[in-house]
Amino acid sequence: MKASRLAATGALAASAVFVLSAPAFAHVTVQPEGTAAKGGYAVVDFKVPNERDDASTTKLEVSFPTDHPLASALPEPMDGWNIKVTKSKLAKPIEVHGKKISEAVSKITWTADGKGIGPGYFEKFPVSVGALPEDADELTFKALQTYSDNEVVRWIEVQKDGAQEPENPAPVLTLSAASEDGHSHGSSAEDASDETKTTENTAADTSAASDGSDTTARVLAVVGIVVGALGVAYGVLAGRRRSDA
Repeated sequence: MKASRLAATGALAASAVFVLSAPAFAHVTVQPEGTAAKGGYAVVDFKVPNERDDASTTKLEVSFPTDHPLASALPEPMDGWNIKVTKSKLAKPIEVHGKKISEAVSKITWTADGKGIGPGYFEKFPVSVGALPEDADELTFKALQTYSDNEVVRWIEVQKDGAQEPENPAPVLTLSAASEDGHSHGSSAEDASDETKTTENTAADTSAASDGSDTTARVLAVVGIVVGALGVAYGVLAGRRRSDA
């Protein structure tokens, strides 16, 4: 009985290692190319992975925030995709660089005119946006991902403070602090150097975190293997003792 319990413990430990080391569920995200400073302009990429083994992603619809409307949103032309920009009237006009804006982009739709994003691949959909709000720390973009078999995955769930990440989270763009002049229209050599240093530091932090996770996974794997081996060894010894008796 003791041998069986030890063997079962080893199996459970090995299972725990497998679960902890499994890759996170991929979803539609948005990230800036460089930084997205408050009050400035930025190029952001909507990253769309294909999560199906038997279908391609053929359509992406991204709804733009209505609480902080963006006067400008210019998608980059993409081979194999038809792009439609939808604008809507604003309930309350906004002022951008001294001009009153009465409408803003409410949605951008990419529709594949070919195979789209095949199984096992991802694609980035770049958009130049601005001016970014100065009174917000992040912007939420709700997205719909359509597959070739007509399945639609709705990436529209908003993350709540203190809660676990929802199953289908909406893409969120984090905004950085505004530059000294309150805008971000380009970069000088000094700015480029600073941005490079920031990117290197971020990469180093990410690498360190990844190394820590890998180390933890390896330790747990070794523990599981050792416990399982002990259980098997104990069972063999116990069997031999009973045979000798």
